[in-house]
Amino acid sequence: MKDVYEDLRARLDDFASGYPGTESGVEIRILKTLFTREEAVLFLNLTPLLESPPDVAARLNRDPAETAELLERMARKGLLFRLRSGDAATYAVVAFVPGIYDFQVNRMDRAFARDVNDYTEQGFGRTIQAHATPIMRTIPIDRDLVLEWPIAPYDDAMKIIADQEVIALALCICRTKSGLLDESCGKPLETCLMFGAQAHFYVDNQMARFIDKEEAKRVIRQSDEAGLVLQPFNSQKMGVMCSCCGDCCEMLGSLKRQPVPAASVKSNYFASVDAIACTGCDICIDRCQMEAITALDHGVAIDLDRCIGCGLCVTTCSAAALRLEKKADPDQYQPPKSGAETYMLLARERNKRL
Repeated sequence: MKDVYEDLRARLDDFASGYPGTESGVEIRILKTLFTREEAVLFLNLTPLLESPPDVAARLNRDPAETAELLERMARKGLLFRLRSGDAATYAVVAFVPGIYDFQVNRMDRAFARDVNDYTEQGFGRTIQAHATPIMRTIPIDRDLVLEWPIAPYDDAMKIIADQEVIALALCICRTKSGLLDESCGKPLETCLMFGAQAHFYVDNQMARFIDKEEAKRVIRQSDEAGLVLQPFNSQKMGVMCSCCGDCCEMLGSLKRQPVPAASVKSNYFASVDAIACTGCDICIDRCQMEAITALDHGVAIDLDRCIGCGLCVTTCSAAALRLEKKADPDQYQPPKSGAETYMLLARERNKRL
C-alpha cells in the first residue's frame, strides 16, 4: 500500500506546475517537513474549489469543530489558501509552486531551504519550465521605456498598481531561501507585491504588510534601481508581481540557463540600441540579468535571442541610447484573463487535472 506522503506527492504532481518524484526522495522529505499525516490525509480530500468547514465536514463525515480547527491550522501553516468574508472562511488546496512553497516565507529554516534547493536541481526546476505557457511573464517598469504607444494595461506596471484596491508587500521567497544558505545576491528582500485576496491572505498569515499605491510604485522603482526584473503572474488579472534576479529566483534563473530565453519568455518587447548615441559606459552589460548585452569597440550589441524585454538596460542609460521596441503584431502575447485560465492551460499542456 502506498504511503500517504507518496499519495500527496502524486496529488501535487496533478497540479499545473507539477511535483515530480526523484531518486533521492527529497520531495517526500519536504512534504514530511510541511505536513503531519492528518494534514496530508485532509489535503488529499480537498479540491482547488473553496469550501467552508461545515461543507468539508459534511462531505467527509467529520466532526465540524475538529475540521474547522484543522483547516485553519493548515492555512496558518501555508498548506491551504484561505479566503475570509466577514467572520466566515473558506479553504482550498494549492500547488507547491506557486502556493505552498511561497507561503513558507516566514517559516522556512536552513534545512528546508537546502531541501528545496536540492529538489530544484534534481527535477522540479525543469518541470516548472517544461511547458509552453509560463507561470510568470516579464514586463517593463514604465510605459515611458517603450518607443511605441499605446501599450496594453497588462504590460504597464504602474497601471497594474493603479488599478488595485488592496496591495501588500512581502519578502521575496527566493532571496530569503538564498540568504538562509549564505548564497544571497545582496539585492533587496521586501519586493513582492500581492494584490486582492492574495494580499489579504499574506497579511492575515503575517507574511506581508498592507501598503498604498504610492509605496508600491516606490518599491518597483527601487527594485529597478537594484537591477531586478518585474515578473507578474501570467494573467491579465493577477494576484502577485515579483521582482526577480537571475541568481536567486528559480523562474528567472531557469530562463537564464536556457540557450534562447527570448523564445520562452512571454514578453512583448525587446531592447534596441542607437549605436551613434551609445557612449560605451557598459552599465547596461552589468544590469542585464540574461547576459544579452556585450561590449563592442564602440558601443554595445544586444543578443535578441537572449533579450527578454524587461527594460533594465533602458532605465540607467544616461545617453538615452537604449529603448524598448514592441515585437511585431504576430509575436504579441496576450495573457490569459485570469489565473484560473492560466492554470487550465498549464494543466492541459501536462495532461493533468487541476
